[in-house]
Amino acid sequence: MDPALPDALAHAWDRVVADVADRQPAPSTAVLVGTAVAALVLVLWRPAWRRARHVVTIAHEGGHAVTAVLCGRRLSGVRLHSDTSGLTVSRGRPRGPGMVATFAAGYPAPTVIGLVAAVLLSRGYALAALWAAVLLLALLLLQIRNFFGLYVVLLAAAVVVAVSWWAAPDAKVALAHVGTWFLLFGAPRAVAELQSLRRRGRGQESDADQLARLTRIPGGVWVALFAATTVGGAVLGVVLLAARAGATPP
Repeated sequence: MDPALPDALAHAWDRVVADVADRQPAPSTAVLVGTAVAALVLVLWRPAWRRARHVVTIAHEGGHAVTAVLCGRRLSGVRLHSDTSGLTVSRGRPRGPGMVATFAAGYPAPTVIGLVAAVLLSRGYALAALWAAVLLLALLLLQIRNFFGLYVVLLAAAVVVAVSWWAAPDAKVALAHVGTWFLLFGAPRAVAELQSLRRRGRGQESDADQLARLTRIPGGVWVALFAATTVGGAVLGVVLLAARAGATPP
């Protein structure tokens, strides 16, 4: 083994640890608003949304996967498809609280991740948020079971790693904010799309309808719960991020 390799790995690890522990100054109001507008464009402009929605799907399926493991189910794998749909397969009891929790976790997952990122950003840890995203993508990569899913997750991880390692500090902070805003704003749109599919009779295998079969609570009620969770989370995220804008640097 090249003796320089362990040294390089140690240096890289020290760099990541230093980034995670480092606090960045609060962004200006212009940066906060600009990144929020950029995220809204990605969510509301259909051509951009068709591509960027894969990020929401990654978070959605990751939510299913993590919840399945926490509920004691055996995770069989995750698939991501080019139409921005996804599938997480786990083994265990076909009914019961664990199955309900696993199905219920998908749509709120992007909001939960966005809120965790918003908390980190509100405390000045933008680089910690970026490296946490890399870690989550790496863990998900181990469970991907199709080539398109592999491509999407690798691409997302490569972008975040490249920015985290080589970009200027201001660019890192900006990307962390765009990603956080996008998850917070994109989650409610995904729920709206779910209800649109159900209205057209194409959502029989959706999370909401599978939950309805498991719990006898109508699918529309589950959609309403998803909507309340994602919209409420977006509002909370706005409050968290806006509170730090323009604050005195640490």
